[in-house]
Amino acid sequence: MQRFKTSGSVQRFVSLHAAVYNTFNLQRHLVSRLTLRTFRAQAMAEWLAATATP
Repeated sequence: MQRFKTSGSVQRFVSLHAAVYNTFNLQRHLVSRLTLRTFRAQAMAEWLAATATP
């Protein structure tokens, strides 16, 4: 719990981190390079859309 003041703030961070990690984490050995690039481009587009300010 270093650098976190409460266990609630740790939980919020871990929850958010897991969602972002799952968006960008791909098992490289299971897909071809072209497929990996396609998936990463799609994940980045989704990330930019989700974080865009209106």
